[in-house]
Amino acid sequence: MNPYYKEYSEFLAEHFDGKVQKLSVDVGFTCPNRDGTVGYGGCIYCNNMAFSPDWEKRSEGVAEQIARGKTFFGRKYPDMRYLAYFQSYTSTYAPPEKLLGLYREALAQPGVVGLIIGTRPDCMPDSLLESISKLDTKVFIEYGAESSHDSTLSAINRCHTWAQTVDAVERTARLGIPVGLHLILGLPGETEEMMAQTVRQVSALPVSTAKFHQLQILKGTRLEKIASELDIPTYTAEEYASLCSRLLKHLRRDIAVERFVAQAPADMLISPRWGLKNYQFVSLLHKILSK
Repeated sequence: MNPYYKEYSEFLAEHFDGKVQKLSVDVGFTCPNRDGTVGYGGCIYCNNMAFSPDWEKRSEGVAEQIARGKTFFGRKYPDMRYLAYFQSYTSTYAPPEKLLGLYREALAQPGVVGLIIGTRPDCMPDSLLESISKLDTKVFIEYGAESSHDSTLSAINRCHTWAQTVDAVERTARLGIPVGLHLILGLPGETEEMMAQTVRQVSALPVSTAKFHQLQILKGTRLEKIASELDIPTYTAEEYASLCSRLLKHLRRDIAVERFVAQAPADMLISPRWGLKNYQFVSLLHKILSK
């Protein structure tokens, strides 16, 4: 057992016997801060292609994407079971009957034992949440919170508030669905104390998992164009690992940490370019924590 924080594998072991692997599914949805419902342009840092595995093809249906993913992982782990991960953009941003059909199609695929649904906190109406809670499977919901500071959320064009995150988390947890939150470290204008405040706010909520990652400047984003105008913290890998070690002190011990870094494709990434694999960063973090 990791002595420094609860690992995501520990969380999964509480829900499943044996190994399970996420398979990302992209069903071509957009976001309400892209299409004018609450805003335009999307988050300033967002280029969703950076989060899609190279075996994933949006033109394919749910079943085809899952089959492709199983082929990718099944070569090495033939007995692996899978979680269908509706990840790209806002995966609850469609009519409920369409969404439920897609979720059920994923669950009908051999070896799929649950769902992970990634979405925004302002895109989870009670009716859909109740329908999801009645699916005969394990379901986990991840909300993109990014920060607890409304000034930051406005600056990055999230077009939702921290209060909406709190509301979505509490409504989801009341139905017995494990909740995860996604947070970005190093957002424009944020100090370390502001980031620590966010972690403390997360710890006060009925949250089961958390994802952290560094702010990445990607090609083709608005952030690429305006980065020089913004107060963006810059970290070496060692400095960022040290930051994570300090922020962990504010995280409730039973919240599982799924990751600390994101890895955009090299041809899309402008900065930071650390040249570290995820396991190498974790090793660096553990060295710092051990001291």
